[in-house]
Amino acid sequence: MVKRLQHLLTHSYYAKLLATRNPTLNKGKRTAGIDGETWSSSETKMKAALSLTDKKYAAKPLKRVYIEKYGSKKKRPLGIPTMYDRAMQSLYALALEPIAEATGDKRSFGFRKFRSTHDACQQVFHYLCREKSPVWVLEGDIKGCFDNISHQWLIDNIPMDESILKQFLKAGYIFERQLFPTEAGTPQGGIISPILANLTLDGIEKILEDKYHKTKSGKIYKTHSAKYKVNFCRYADDFIVTAKTEEIAKEVQELIKVFLKGRGLELSDEKTLITHIDNGFDFLGWNFRKYKDKLLVKPSKKSIDKITDKISNIIDKGKAWKQGELIDALNPTIIGWSNYHRSVVSSKIFNRLDSIIWNMLWHWAKRRHPDKSKHWIVNKYWHSSGKRNWVFSEGNKRLKLLSDTKIVRHMKLKLDMNPHLDKDYFVLRKIRLGVKKLKDVTNEVLEKTKKILQPETETMTSNCCPI
Repeated sequence: MVKRLQHLLTHSYYAKLLATRNPTLNKGKRTAGIDGETWSSSETKMKAALSLTDKKYAAKPLKRVYIEKYGSKKKRPLGIPTMYDRAMQSLYALALEPIAEATGDKRSFGFRKFRSTHDACQQVFHYLCREKSPVWVLEGDIKGCFDNISHQWLIDNIPMDESILKQFLKAGYIFERQLFPTEAGTPQGGIISPILANLTLDGIEKILEDKYHKTKSGKIYKTHSAKYKVNFCRYADDFIVTAKTEEIAKEVQELIKVFLKGRGLELSDEKTLITHIDNGFDFLGWNFRKYKDKLLVKPSKKSIDKITDKISNIIDKGKAWKQGELIDALNPTIIGWSNYHRSVVSSKIFNRLDSIIWNMLWHWAKRRHPDKSKHWIVNKYWHSSGKRNWVFSEGNKRLKLLSDTKIVRHMKLKLDMNPHLDKDYFVLRKIRLGVKKLKDVTNEVLEKTKKILQPETETMTSNCCPI
């Protein structure tokens, strides 16, 4: 039945139109594969949609390029498929994604509809926040996950057209005019790759439940994982497992090693750690740590260093820019980082980063005007705005402060909800999350509106006669 429905979908005219549209919406839409083609016009998109077919389909090799890794001189490889291959992957992803969603681990949050890093953060917080919560954490990191998944395992276990999947996996890549075969891993840069990776890793949660959440007779513990306190949370290829003792955590590590081995994968010995909650651990850019039995989630040191370096590089790059140009370059980075961390304990860090950025901008301004006094520089670049002084601004352009971002706690996700079956829940949840985030913006707009309308309201009131 499932295969029949997949066949109907992959041969549907409307699905082909959608599959052709998807690759032309993302950031890589102007990046061509080895054939040099990009679909920029409606005519080329329609022509491509009508030609999408599984008959005699042969995927072209990827174009291999190398991009710089953040904080390292090393470069990582990136594969760029042709537009046609991207559309084919998009078409088969439409048929595969609902299956992955229905059968996937409940506590997997990466590359899934309406799930995010913030949902994973809330799940981990839920595991560790109580007084009697587990105190040991296995921090798992899979070595080169996307590059090393066994092709044979994928062909044997992924519920999709085998011949098409083989084409995606065995396409190879071209680098410096030489063709190289691909013997393992998911298609690099492919739309379908995250789904294949999730399907490969799904099942870890079940083996842990079978081992630690059930009695010998097969019944589930009433208090779920109370005895061993084993809980699982995964985002893409990063995961954590909680445990009551260090010995249980080590046992879990061995179980997961066996699970991964059958899929051609292994844990990274360097990055896989077993940590006590009092010492804390990093996950998805946050640090989770207990201070006197109180769990605090803060931006990790690595994340703080990363944003500091990024802002420093922008300011250094903009030595000759006008003030407005520098503000335009900095604001998206500041807003993006503060929004990501607004749901955790970030207020003090936001204030500290504001101070660091202020010092960077002061040196930027001093460098531009070495012969001017401090008073002159302050008057030129920093102004009053509302109740704030020392605002780095030019005309209507104002540098955003991280401390302006109000802390808004994230709403925990109901794990048994399916985006294809429970659409009302996800629509309502999205609205509620949006309202919470917009609340501080709405209040700011209302205050400004009151100030603008106040003189007019007073005039209207003074001219009214009592009844």
